[in-house]
Amino acid sequence: MSDSLFDTFAFGDTQLANRIAMAPMTRSRTSQPGDVPNAMMATYYQQRADAGLIITEGTPISAVARGYSMTPGIYTQAHIDGWKKVTQAIHAAGSKVFVQLWHVGRRSHASIAGEQPVSASALKDPDQVFGPLPEGGFGMIETQTPRAMTQKDIDNTIADFVQAARNALEAGFDGVEIHAAHGYLFDTFLRTSSNQRTDQYGGSQENRMRFLLETLQAVSDEIGGHRVAVRVSPHVMEGFAESDPEIVEVVLKALEKMAPMKLAYVHFSENISRHVEVPETFRQQVRKVCDLPVMVAGKLTPESAQQMLDKGYADLFAFGTPYVTNPDLATLFRHGWPLEGFDADARLTLYGGAEHGYIDYPAYSA
Repeated sequence: MSDSLFDTFAFGDTQLANRIAMAPMTRSRTSQPGDVPNAMMATYYQQRADAGLIITEGTPISAVARGYSMTPGIYTQAHIDGWKKVTQAIHAAGSKVFVQLWHVGRRSHASIAGEQPVSASALKDPDQVFGPLPEGGFGMIETQTPRAMTQKDIDNTIADFVQAARNALEAGFDGVEIHAAHGYLFDTFLRTSSNQRTDQYGGSQENRMRFLLETLQAVSDEIGGHRVAVRVSPHVMEGFAESDPEIVEVVLKALEKMAPMKLAYVHFSENISRHVEVPETFRQQVRKVCDLPVMVAGKLTPESAQQMLDKGYADLFAFGTPYVTNPDLATLFRHGWPLEGFDADARLTLYGGAEHGYIDYPAYSA
């Protein structure tokens, strides 16, 4: 009998009720001032805890790491205390939760980060993020040209990731997922168009993957590799004006170097923004170079996820926007019940606001 999306799955010492994950999605609903996780967020995540694993929205590891207004941090005691409400609510509903640790790099603005954004090099592509508007209120604003990170910046950032991982365990998380996708900090180090450094973090493929690998190793040394995951997006061009001819090769080489860390899983973000189709040969190469559990996200259906599972290409399957309007998504999939669509109103309430479009979507009534 073949495996099913609804079978249990385990990695490290984490036991999941099924192979369905809720993908990380920025919703910008924190309490102000201080970007603190709150009771409304706890309700939101608990409503969606029929997923075997929940990955939180991107969670900045420091003030300069933030690139979207009102996103929850993990670098103050108030953040830790706020997240405790969320993790307790998720665990009470029977699910597991990893916090996605986030440094946006150049995808930011001083009005959000409090200082000039940082990146691999002082290079910018056209890009917008959710931040304060000059006329008041919030909306999409153009990002700012970053400054190139110094060695001290890199050392401090690795230390910030380690501290954030410590904070995550204190807050009750089952593990952390390091965001290295979508044109954020680590992705700009991996790609040639955004990394024009001449030091040990630029030039060769080995140098360009160094910062990510050093961070993963440092965090794994601190909390155990089985509690550390990583998200990459080699087939997505979000945050970049043009594609990178070497990114797939670089990611495969990085995965090979990650394998001995015995990470929880590697998470591939696909089929969003500007992207190319992922060839089956890539999925086969991933399995060849790396024996870590594989998660895939990106406009999946239960049918396409099951096909990928049957072929042995992935172990876990993450769903994003369907979870916005269907809090009991895994249950709907299991019974073949109809889904609530992701309409214009859902898009308008994605970032910011209060309960409407956040926790007022009902569970399905058969």
